[in-house]
Amino acid sequence: MAEQHDHTYMHAHGISHSHGHVHENQKAVVNRLARAIGHLEKVKRMVEAGTDCSEVLVQLAAVRSAIDNTGKVILQDHMRHCMVDAVTAGDETAIEELCAAIDKFMK
Repeated sequence: MAEQHDHTYMHAHGISHSHGHVHENQKAVVNRLARAIGHLEKVKRMVEAGTDCSEVLVQLAAVRSAIDNTGKVILQDHMRHCMVDAVTAGDETAIEELCAAIDKFMK
């Protein structure tokens, strides 16, 4: 009997899929996340140094915006590739999973 292999791949957004393409924006997402992490570390140092609360809040808003924009890139990539593949394969659960992910992301 032939051995079956599960071809599941992890993409930049951390969600595994059963198709094997590489997301075109993976490097950009990783770079954006690294910058957001660095920025958040800077905000942490600001708090530790007793920086004015208003300035800290402004910087936190910038970090949140960077994360939201990274999420948009991931969502667009997901729609252009993963969802196209899912629709082609007739995978209705992928749409439900995307809706649930959007609900969590938008909270």
